[in-house]
Amino acid sequence: MATNLRIPGPTPVPPSVMDAMRREMIPHRGPDFKTLYLDTLRMAREAHRTDGDVLTWPASGSAGWEVAVVNLFSPGDPVLATICGDFGERFSRVATIFGLDVRELVVPWGQAVTPELLRNALARDPDVKGVFLTHNETSTGVTNPLPELAAIVREHGALVVVDSVSGVGGLPLEMDAWGVDFVLSGSQKAWMCPPGLLICAVGPRAWDAVARSAFPTFYWDLTANRRLAADGMTPTTPSLTLLYGFHTALERILDQGLEAVWDHHRRLGEFTRRGVTDLGLELFADPVYASNTVTGIMLPIDHSAKAIVKAVRDKFGVEIGAGQGKMADAMLRIGHMGWCDEAALQDTLDAIGSVLRARGFVPTRATVMASTS
Repeated sequence: MATNLRIPGPTPVPPSVMDAMRREMIPHRGPDFKTLYLDTLRMAREAHRTDGDVLTWPASGSAGWEVAVVNLFSPGDPVLATICGDFGERFSRVATIFGLDVRELVVPWGQAVTPELLRNALARDPDVKGVFLTHNETSTGVTNPLPELAAIVREHGALVVVDSVSGVGGLPLEMDAWGVDFVLSGSQKAWMCPPGLLICAVGPRAWDAVARSAFPTFYWDLTANRRLAADGMTPTTPSLTLLYGFHTALERILDQGLEAVWDHHRRLGEFTRRGVTDLGLELFADPVYASNTVTGIMLPIDHSAKAIVKAVRDKFGVEIGAGQGKMADAMLRIGHMGWCDEAALQDTLDAIGSVLRARGFVPTRATVMASTS
Protein backbone atom coordinates (compact mmCIF):
# COMPACT_ATOMS: atom_id res chain seq x y z
CA MET A 1 0.00 0.00 0.00
CA ALA A 2 1.46 3.36 -1.04
CA THR A 3 1.65 5.89 1.77
CA ASN A 4 -0.47 9.03 1.55
CA LEU A 5 1.84 11.44 3.39
CA ARG A 6 -0.38 14.09 4.95
CA ILE A 7 1.70 15.11 7.94
CA PRO A 8 2.68 18.81 8.18
CA GLY A 9 6.16 17.95 6.91
CA PRO A 10 8.20 16.44 5.50
CA THR A 11 5.90 16.68 2.53
CA PRO A 12 5.77 14.53 -0.63
CA VAL A 13 8.48 15.28 -3.18
CA PRO A 14 7.37 15.66 -6.83
CA PRO A 15 8.91 13.25 -9.39
CA SER A 16 10.68 16.12 -11.17
CA VAL A 17 12.44 17.08 -7.92
CA MET A 18 13.34 13.45 -7.21
CA ASP A 19 14.76 13.14 -10.72
CA ALA A 20 16.86 16.26 -10.22
CA MET A 21 18.36 14.84 -7.04
CA ARG A 22 19.55 11.76 -8.93
CA ARG A 23 22.11 13.85 -10.80
CA GLU A 24 25.71 12.85 -10.27
CA MET A 25 27.98 14.87 -8.03
CA ILE A 26 29.94 17.81 -9.41
CA PRO A 27 32.84 19.81 -7.92
CA HIS A 28 31.27 22.14 -5.37
CA ARG A 29 33.98 24.72 -6.09
CA GLY A 30 33.68 24.44 -9.84
CA PRO A 31 31.92 26.53 -12.51
CA ASP A 32 28.88 24.22 -12.84
CA PHE A 33 28.09 24.58 -9.16
CA LYS A 34 28.55 28.33 -9.32
CA THR A 35 26.02 28.56 -12.15
CA LEU A 36 23.58 26.29 -10.30
CA TYR A 37 23.85 28.15 -6.99
CA LEU A 38 23.59 31.67 -8.37
CA ASP A 39 20.47 30.69 -10.32
CA THR A 40 18.98 28.97 -7.25
CA LEU A 41 19.50 32.08 -5.11
CA ARG A 42 18.05 34.28 -7.86
CA MET A 43 14.86 32.22 -7.92
CA ALA A 44 14.74 32.05 -4.12
CA ARG A 45 14.81 35.85 -3.97
CA GLU A 46 11.92 35.96 -6.42
CA ALA A 47 9.96 33.42 -4.35
CA HIS A 48 10.46 35.57 -1.22
CA ARG A 49 9.58 38.72 -3.17
CA THR A 50 12.79 40.39 -2.08
CA ASP A 51 15.71 42.23 -3.66
CA GLY A 52 17.80 41.33 -0.63
CA ASP A 53 19.90 38.25 0.07
CA VAL A 54 18.78 34.65 0.35
CA LEU A 55 21.32 32.22 1.82
CA THR A 56 21.36 28.50 2.57
CA TRP A 57 23.04 26.05 4.93
CA PRO A 58 22.95 22.27 5.28
CA ALA A 59 20.62 22.16 8.30
CA SER A 60 17.12 21.79 9.63
CA GLY A 61 14.84 24.79 9.46
CA SER A 62 15.01 25.00 13.25
CA ALA A 63 18.63 26.13 12.94
CA GLY A 64 17.26 29.39 11.57
CA TRP A 65 16.27 30.46 15.08
CA GLU A 66 19.91 30.31 16.13
CA VAL A 67 21.07 32.05 12.94
CA ALA A 68 18.72 34.94 13.71
CA VAL A 69 19.69 35.23 17.37
CA VAL A 70 23.49 35.13 17.02
CA ASN A 71 23.71 37.33 13.93
CA LEU A 72 21.10 40.02 14.62
CA PHE A 73 21.46 40.60 18.35
CA SER A 74 23.91 40.79 21.24
CA PRO A 75 23.77 39.21 24.70
CA GLY A 76 21.25 41.04 26.87
CA ASP A 77 19.34 42.65 24.00
CA PRO A 78 15.63 43.00 24.76
CA VAL A 79 13.41 41.11 22.30
CA LEU A 80 9.74 40.21 22.17
CA ALA A 81 8.79 36.63 21.34
CA THR A 82 5.22 36.20 20.16
CA ILE A 83 3.85 32.79 21.09
CA CYS A 84 0.69 31.10 19.83
CA GLY A 85 1.94 27.52 19.70
CA ASP A 86 4.83 25.13 20.11
CA PHE A 87 7.18 26.67 17.55
CA GLY A 88 6.81 30.16 18.98
CA GLU A 89 7.74 28.68 22.34
CA ARG A 90 10.85 27.10 20.84
CA PHE A 91 12.01 30.33 19.21
CA SER A 92 11.69 32.04 22.60
CA ARG A 93 13.63 29.22 24.26
CA VAL A 94 16.54 29.54 21.84
CA ALA A 95 16.76 33.29 22.46
CA THR A 96 16.72 32.70 26.21
CA ILE A 97 19.49 30.07 26.01
CA PHE A 98 21.72 32.59 24.24
CA GLY A 99 21.14 35.24 26.88
CA LEU A 100 18.76 37.65 25.21
CA ASP A 101 16.37 39.56 27.47
CA VAL A 102 13.23 37.79 26.25
CA ARG A 103 9.79 39.23 26.88
CA GLU A 104 6.84 37.13 25.73
CA LEU A 105 3.46 37.88 24.21
CA VAL A 106 1.50 34.66 24.74
CA VAL A 107 -1.94 33.96 23.28
CA PRO A 108 -3.99 30.76 23.68
CA TRP A 109 -3.16 27.97 21.27
CA GLY A 110 -5.52 28.14 18.30
CA GLN A 111 -5.66 31.92 18.43
CA ALA A 112 -3.59 34.40 16.43
CA VAL A 113 -1.33 37.23 17.54
CA THR A 114 -3.46 40.22 16.58
CA PRO A 115 -2.24 43.73 15.73
CA GLU A 116 -3.89 45.16 18.84
CA LEU A 117 -2.18 42.65 21.13
CA LEU A 118 1.19 43.31 19.54
CA ARG A 119 0.83 47.09 19.66
CA ASN A 120 -0.06 46.93 23.37
CA ALA A 121 2.86 44.61 24.12
CA LEU A 122 5.34 46.92 22.42
CA ALA A 123 3.89 49.91 24.26
CA ARG A 124 4.73 48.09 27.52
CA ASP A 125 8.27 47.32 26.31
CA PRO A 126 9.49 50.32 24.32
CA ASP A 127 13.13 49.18 24.43
CA VAL A 128 12.52 46.00 22.40
CA LYS A 129 15.04 45.68 19.54
CA GLY A 130 13.48 42.74 17.71
CA VAL A 131 10.19 40.89 17.50
CA PHE A 132 9.99 37.17 16.71
CA LEU A 133 6.89 36.34 14.68
CA THR A 134 5.66 32.94 13.55
CA HIS A 135 4.12 33.37 10.11
CA ASN A 136 2.31 30.03 10.21
CA GLU A 137 2.17 28.11 13.48
CA THR A 138 2.53 24.49 12.39
CA SER A 139 1.46 23.11 15.76
CA THR A 140 -1.99 24.73 15.66
CA GLY A 141 -2.85 25.55 12.04
CA VAL A 142 -2.93 29.32 12.62
CA THR A 143 -1.62 31.89 10.15
CA ASN A 144 -0.76 35.13 11.89
CA PRO A 145 -1.59 38.42 10.08
CA LEU A 146 2.00 39.05 9.08
CA PRO A 147 1.60 42.24 6.98
CA GLU A 148 -0.17 44.07 9.80
CA LEU A 149 2.16 42.73 12.50
CA ALA A 150 5.28 43.63 10.52
CA ALA A 151 4.04 47.18 10.02
CA ILE A 152 3.58 47.63 13.78
CA VAL A 153 7.05 46.30 14.52
CA ARG A 154 8.62 48.61 11.92
CA GLU A 155 6.74 51.58 13.37
CA HIS A 156 8.22 50.66 16.73
CA GLY A 157 11.70 50.63 15.20
CA ALA A 158 12.43 46.97 15.96
CA LEU A 159 13.57 44.17 13.65
CA VAL A 160 10.89 41.96 12.08
CA VAL A 161 12.20 38.39 12.45
CA VAL A 162 9.93 35.73 10.97
CA ASP A 163 9.77 31.95 11.22
CA SER A 164 7.99 30.98 7.99
CA VAL A 165 8.94 27.30 7.93
CA SER A 166 5.41 26.16 7.02
CA GLY A 167 4.49 29.42 5.29
CA VAL A 168 6.81 30.63 2.54
CA GLY A 169 6.34 28.75 -0.72
CA GLY A 170 2.69 28.11 0.09
CA LEU A 171 1.30 31.26 1.69
CA PRO A 172 1.57 34.86 0.48
CA LEU A 173 4.84 36.45 1.57
CA GLU A 174 5.93 39.87 0.30
CA MET A 175 9.16 40.32 2.20
CA ASP A 176 10.14 43.75 0.89
CA ALA A 177 6.65 45.20 0.52
CA TRP A 178 5.70 44.15 4.06
CA GLY A 179 8.95 45.37 5.60
CA VAL A 180 10.12 41.98 6.89
CA ASP A 181 13.79 41.95 7.87
CA PHE A 182 14.59 38.26 8.25
CA VAL A 183 12.77 35.10 7.14
CA LEU A 184 13.77 31.52 7.92
CA SER A 185 12.39 28.33 6.41
CA GLY A 186 13.24 24.68 5.74
CA SER A 187 13.25 22.70 2.53
CA GLN A 188 10.81 20.02 3.70
CA LYS A 189 7.54 21.98 3.73
CA ALA A 190 5.96 23.97 0.89
CA TRP A 191 9.31 23.99 -0.94
CA MET A 192 8.59 20.33 -1.83
CA CYS A 193 12.09 19.01 -1.05
CA PRO A 194 13.45 16.53 1.50
CA PRO A 195 14.59 17.85 4.89
CA GLY A 196 18.09 19.19 5.31
CA LEU A 197 18.31 22.64 3.75
CA LEU A 198 17.94 25.85 5.77
CA ILE A 199 16.92 28.92 3.78
CA CYS A 200 17.28 32.43 5.25
CA ALA A 201 16.28 35.69 3.56
CA VAL A 202 17.99 38.80 4.91
CA GLY A 203 16.98 42.44 4.37
CA PRO A 204 18.97 45.69 4.64
CA ARG A 205 17.99 46.52 8.23
CA ALA A 206 19.01 43.03 9.26
CA TRP A 207 22.46 43.56 7.76
CA ASP A 208 22.81 46.75 9.80
CA ALA A 209 22.05 44.68 12.88
CA VAL A 210 24.60 42.03 11.85
CA ALA A 211 27.30 44.72 11.89
CA ARG A 212 26.40 45.54 15.51
CA SER A 213 26.05 41.97 16.84
CA ALA A 214 28.52 40.93 19.55
CA PHE A 215 27.90 37.17 19.38
CA PRO A 216 30.75 35.03 18.02
CA THR A 217 29.77 33.05 14.94
CA PHE A 218 31.40 30.45 12.75
CA TYR A 219 29.09 27.98 10.98
CA TRP A 220 26.12 30.35 11.19
CA ASP A 221 28.07 33.46 10.14
CA LEU A 222 25.76 35.44 7.85
CA THR A 223 28.52 37.77 6.68
CA ALA A 224 30.81 34.99 5.48
CA ASN A 225 27.92 33.21 3.81
CA ARG A 226 26.87 36.39 2.00
CA ARG A 227 30.39 37.14 0.80
CA LEU A 228 30.82 33.72 -0.75
CA ALA A 229 27.25 33.54 -2.11
CA ALA A 230 27.94 36.63 -4.20
CA ASP A 231 30.44 34.49 -6.11
CA GLY A 232 28.20 31.40 -6.22
CA MET A 233 29.98 29.61 -3.39
CA THR A 234 29.25 28.46 0.17
CA PRO A 235 31.39 28.62 3.33
CA THR A 236 31.28 24.85 3.85
CA THR A 237 30.44 21.84 1.69
CA PRO A 238 26.91 22.44 0.37
CA SER A 239 24.00 20.00 0.34
CA LEU A 240 24.53 19.44 -3.36
CA THR A 241 21.74 16.91 -3.88
CA LEU A 242 19.26 19.10 -2.00
CA LEU A 243 20.30 22.13 -4.03
CA TYR A 244 19.60 20.18 -7.23
CA GLY A 245 16.13 19.52 -5.87
CA PHE A 246 15.55 23.02 -4.55
CA HIS A 247 16.51 24.52 -7.91
CA THR A 248 13.96 22.32 -9.68
CA ALA A 249 11.27 22.99 -7.05
CA LEU A 250 11.77 26.74 -7.42
CA GLU A 251 11.48 26.42 -11.19
CA ARG A 252 8.22 24.54 -10.71
CA ILE A 253 6.82 27.19 -8.34
CA LEU A 254 7.84 30.17 -10.46
CA ASP A 255 6.67 28.54 -13.71
CA GLN A 256 3.25 28.11 -12.12
CA GLY A 257 3.38 31.65 -10.76
CA LEU A 258 3.47 32.65 -7.09
CA GLU A 259 -0.09 33.95 -7.05
CA ALA A 260 -1.32 30.70 -8.62
CA VAL A 261 0.60 28.68 -6.02
CA TRP A 262 -0.88 30.74 -3.21
CA ASP A 263 -4.37 30.32 -4.68
CA HIS A 264 -3.84 26.56 -4.98
CA HIS A 265 -3.03 26.39 -1.28
CA ARG A 266 -6.05 28.54 -0.46
CA ARG A 267 -8.30 26.06 -2.25
CA LEU A 268 -6.67 23.11 -0.49
CA GLY A 269 -7.13 24.80 2.88
CA GLU A 270 -10.79 25.51 2.23
CA PHE A 271 -11.37 21.96 0.98
CA THR A 272 -9.77 20.45 4.08
CA ARG A 273 -11.58 22.66 6.55
CA ARG A 274 -14.90 21.97 4.88
CA GLY A 275 -14.19 18.23 4.98
CA VAL A 276 -13.32 18.36 8.68
CA THR A 277 -16.56 20.08 9.61
CA ASP A 278 -18.51 17.71 7.35
CA LEU A 279 -17.18 14.90 9.55
CA GLY A 280 -18.71 16.64 12.54
CA LEU A 281 -15.33 17.63 13.96
CA GLU A 282 -14.20 21.02 15.24
CA LEU A 283 -11.36 23.03 13.74
CA PHE A 284 -8.68 23.87 16.29
CA ALA A 285 -7.73 27.26 14.84
CA ASP A 286 -9.79 30.42 14.91
CA PRO A 287 -11.46 30.29 11.45
CA VAL A 288 -10.48 33.91 10.76
CA TYR A 289 -6.80 32.90 10.93
CA ALA A 290 -6.99 29.29 9.71
CA SER A 291 -3.92 28.16 7.80
CA ASN A 292 -3.95 27.10 4.16
CA THR A 293 -0.94 24.80 4.63
CA VAL A 294 -1.90 22.80 7.74
CA THR A 295 -5.22 22.16 9.47
CA GLY A 296 -5.59 21.42 13.17
CA ILE A 297 -8.53 19.28 14.30
CA MET A 298 -9.84 19.25 17.87
CA LEU A 299 -10.78 15.78 19.09
CA PRO A 300 -13.50 14.87 21.59
CA ILE A 301 -11.98 14.41 25.02
CA ASP A 302 -12.40 10.61 25.00
CA HIS A 303 -10.40 10.06 21.78
CA SER A 304 -6.62 9.71 21.66
CA ALA A 305 -4.90 11.47 18.78
CA LYS A 306 -1.97 9.06 18.88
CA ALA A 307 -4.30 6.06 18.68
CA ILE A 308 -6.17 7.57 15.74
CA VAL A 309 -2.92 8.37 13.92
CA LYS A 310 -1.86 4.73 14.31
CA ALA A 311 -5.22 3.35 13.16
CA VAL A 312 -5.33 5.61 10.11
CA ARG A 313 -1.81 4.49 9.21
CA ASP A 314 -2.42 0.76 9.79
CA LYS A 315 -5.82 0.54 8.06
CA PHE A 316 -5.47 3.02 5.22
CA GLY A 317 -1.77 3.80 4.68
CA VAL A 318 -2.41 7.47 5.43
CA GLU A 319 0.06 9.39 7.58
CA ILE A 320 -1.42 12.28 9.55
CA GLY A 321 0.02 14.18 12.48
CA ALA A 322 -0.97 14.22 16.13
CA GLY A 323 -0.59 17.43 18.10
CA GLN A 324 2.56 18.83 19.65
CA GLY A 325 3.54 19.93 23.13
CA LYS A 326 0.61 20.17 25.49
CA MET A 327 -1.79 19.21 22.69
CA ALA A 328 0.14 16.08 21.67
CA ASP A 329 -2.74 13.66 22.25
CA ALA A 330 -5.69 16.04 21.96
CA MET A 331 -5.67 17.07 18.30
CA LEU A 332 -4.89 15.90 14.77
CA ARG A 333 -3.07 17.82 12.06
CA ILE A 334 -3.34 17.43 8.30
CA GLY A 335 -0.68 18.92 6.05
CA HIS A 336 -1.77 20.28 2.67
CA MET A 337 1.25 22.14 1.36
CA GLY A 338 3.52 21.68 -1.59
CA TRP A 339 2.80 18.73 -3.91
CA CYS A 340 -0.76 17.95 -2.86
CA ASP A 341 -4.22 17.66 -4.40
CA GLU A 342 -7.84 17.31 -3.32
CA ALA A 343 -7.98 13.57 -4.05
CA ALA A 344 -5.23 12.85 -1.52
CA LEU A 345 -6.99 15.07 1.01
CA GLN A 346 -10.34 13.38 0.44
CA ASP A 347 -8.74 9.98 1.03
CA THR A 348 -7.28 11.38 4.25
CA LEU A 349 -10.61 12.73 5.45
CA ASP A 350 -12.37 9.48 4.58
CA ALA A 351 -9.79 7.49 6.54
CA ILE A 352 -10.16 9.70 9.62
CA GLY A 353 -13.96 9.49 9.43
CA SER A 354 -13.90 5.70 9.12
CA VAL A 355 -11.56 5.27 12.09
CA LEU A 356 -13.58 7.62 14.27
CA ARG A 357 -16.88 5.91 13.44
CA ALA A 358 -15.33 2.54 14.26
CA ARG A 359 -14.36 3.99 17.63
CA GLY A 360 -17.90 5.11 18.37
CA PHE A 361 -17.62 8.78 17.45
CA VAL A 362 -21.02 10.39 16.98
CA PRO A 363 -21.10 14.08 16.03
CA THR A 364 -22.96 16.26 18.49
CA ARG A 365 -25.93 18.27 17.31
CA ALA A 366 -23.82 21.42 17.56
CA THR A 367 -21.09 20.09 15.26
CA VAL A 368 -23.60 18.76 12.77
CA MET A 369 -25.31 22.16 12.63
CA ALA A 370 -21.93 23.90 12.23
CA SER A 371 -20.94 21.62 9.33
CA THR A 372 -24.18 22.29 7.44
CA SER A 373 -24.41 26.04 8.07
